[in-house]
Amino acid sequence: MITYIIRRFLYALPLLMAVNVLTFVLFFVVNSPDDMARMQLGQKHVTEQAIQNWKHQHGYDLPLLWNGGQAGGKQLTDTIFYQKSVNLFLFDFGISDSGRNIGTDIRQRMWPSLALALPSLIVGLLVNITLALLMVLFRNTYVELGSSVLCVMLMSVSSLFYIIGGQFLIGKLLKLVPISGYDSGLAALKFLILPVIISVVAGIGSGARWYRTLFLEEVEKDYVRTARAKGLTETQVLFKHVLKNAMIPILTGVVVVLPLLFMGSLIMESFFSIPGLGSYTIDAINRQDFAIVRSMVFLGSVLYIAGLLLTDISYTLVDPRVRLS
Repeated sequence: MITYIIRRFLYALPLLMAVNVLTFVLFFVVNSPDDMARMQLGQKHVTEQAIQNWKHQHGYDLPLLWNGGQAGGKQLTDTIFYQKSVNLFLFDFGISDSGRNIGTDIRQRMWPSLALALPSLIVGLLVNITLALLMVLFRNTYVELGSSVLCVMLMSVSSLFYIIGGQFLIGKLLKLVPISGYDSGLAALKFLILPVIISVVAGIGSGARWYRTLFLEEVEKDYVRTARAKGLTETQVLFKHVLKNAMIPILTGVVVVLPLLFMGSLIMESFFSIPGLGSYTIDAINRQDFAIVRSMVFLGSVLYIAGLLLTDISYTLVDPRVRLS
C-alpha cells in the first residue's frame, strides 16, 4: 500500500502543475496586471506611476510566462508564473495582493467552513439514506411512486430558491433564526441552523434517488433472497444486510468530499455572510486578487486528490478482497 500511495503522489505532481498553469492562463486572459493594480488601488484616476509602483511591489512587473530579456534559466524563473507558483508546492501561499497573509486567513476561515459543511454532510447523509431505504421498503407501491416524483421535483428547483425562500420564511416571517451572520463559539449555532437545513433539503432529491438506485441493485442479489429464506423481515434485510453491502459506493461519495469540506460552499457562505473559505474565494475573485485565487484553486486540487486517495484506501477497509497495486 505504501508503494501505491507514493506512486499516486508522484502522479499528482504533473496534475497539480497543469491545474496551476490553467488557472494562471485563464486569470490573465481576463485580467492584466494593470487592471489588478487599478482594482487594488481603488481610485478612479490612478496615475501610471502609481500603477507601476504597485506592480513592482507585488511582483507583477515581470513577463507572464517567458522573459526574453534574460539568459539561461532566468528566462523561465524571472516570470510572474514562476515567482507566484513555485512556493505553492511548498504550501507557502505568501501574501495576498491586498497585503494579508493567505496562510493565516486560510487557517482562520476553514473552521467556519467546517462548522457549516460537516453537519450538512452528516445530517444529509443520514436523511438521504433513511429516505432511500424507506423508498425501497415500500417499492412497487404508491409511497415509492410519490417519493420518486417528490425527489424529481426537489431536484428541479434551483438551490438559490431554497436559500432565498428559507431566509424569507424561517428568518424573516417566523423569525426563528437570524437570516445571516456569524459568531464565535457556541453562539455560532443559531447562525448555522438555517444554512444546514437548507443544504440538507436541497440535497434530498438527488441524494435519496441515488441511494435508492444503489439499494435496488442490492435487493435483487442472491444473498438477499437467502436472508429472506431464513425468515428475516424485510426491515432486517434492508438495514442489516443491504445497507452493509452497499457501503462501498456510499464511501466513494462520502470519503472523496471529506477533504473538500475545508473549502466551504461558495454560494451558501456568501448568502449567509459566513466568513469561511467559500466567501473568501468569492471576495478574492471580485477584487481580482490573483494570489488568493491561485492559492484556493491549488488547495482545492490538493484536497480533491487526497479525497480520491482516501477513497481507494477505504475500499480495502470495507472489502478485504480489494487490493491496491
